[in-house]
Amino acid sequence: MRLADFDYDLPDELIARYPAAHREDSRLLILHRDSGLFEDRTFTDLPEYLKPGDALVLNETRVIPARLAGLREATGAHVEIFLLHKQADRTDTWNVLAAPAKKVKKGEQIIINDELLCEVIQELPEGERIVRFISKSGDIENAIEAAGAMPIPPYLKRDAEAIDRERYQTVFARINGAVAAPTASLHFTEELIRQLEAKGISIVKVLLHVGLGTFRPVEAQDIRDHKMHTEYFEVSTDAAKRINQAKKNTGRIIAVGTTTARTLESSGTDSQSVRRTSPPDGLRVRPTGEREVIAQSGETSIFIYPPYQFKIVDTLITNFHQPKSSLLMMISAFAGYENVMKAYRHAINENYRFLSYGDAMLII
Repeated sequence: MRLADFDYDLPDELIARYPAAHREDSRLLILHRDSGLFEDRTFTDLPEYLKPGDALVLNETRVIPARLAGLREATGAHVEIFLLHKQADRTDTWNVLAAPAKKVKKGEQIIINDELLCEVIQELPEGERIVRFISKSGDIENAIEAAGAMPIPPYLKRDAEAIDRERYQTVFARINGAVAAPTASLHFTEELIRQLEAKGISIVKVLLHVGLGTFRPVEAQDIRDHKMHTEYFEVSTDAAKRINQAKKNTGRIIAVGTTTARTLESSGTDSQSVRRTSPPDGLRVRPTGEREVIAQSGETSIFIYPPYQFKIVDTLITNFHQPKSSLLMMISAFAGYENVMKAYRHAINENYRFLSYGDAMLII
């Protein structure tokens, strides 16, 4: 398929630049894959569409306050340091983006505040640097947490504010590492999760640290030529066991968000898009051709677009995505291209709110 196939006109006024007053206030568009029909509901109606034995899979990554404003020690000039990821087994050494990058050289020190500074130890292409943080108190993670601003998406066209500290974070966020939120999960409250558990729905947690690449546009006109960004993921032994048990008992695997879908499809595939750091104990293939989830950790660059056949995910909860984005391509593979484009036209006509702080869609 061509990149132009995934373009649509998104009115600027439908981009949700702030979250709804309450997480559960969002609307929920139900898209039935088989019929192509939709229903206009609210997110609090979600339990009506799930049944006992289903497994609801959430991404428990936590967004770090990745934007750090600093001053070059040598000149006092302003520099932004954007955290990308920690170096393996190090709490003080990070890969970052520096802006303006041309001015930030190896050996230079950047003063973040009275508590925190960083030293540039390596220059990499495209503005990337490796830096070592130094904290007067010795507690680097807390110093970064206090100094940083939340990395809200550029299409919000505003600076991060106090509200983003809470609302650009899921209520079950646990493991630091994402520089973008798993936004379909932002609609969940602790009370809604309790309701689902009380109904007999298994709540399963996996991990994928959402990277900056999630905002990078697809530029290849033939989408098959697009090079997908890499993100770290983990599926625990317990999570794999519970997901596989649900499938065995004919329960549905409900992925909350495209990040969870990428994790599940990566954990059930032996494709070249996955580089494992903790190897699986072998892929077990069902007679139907569906693969079981296997406990593992690693990096995935899986790119899901039509006509991909999903092996693990049965149902998907997702937000409304940007035109020409890899996320829109993924849900088109899941629900069918015509169904998705028709659903998006309906959502625009009905004034749904779009993108990270916007409304949600349940594809069943």
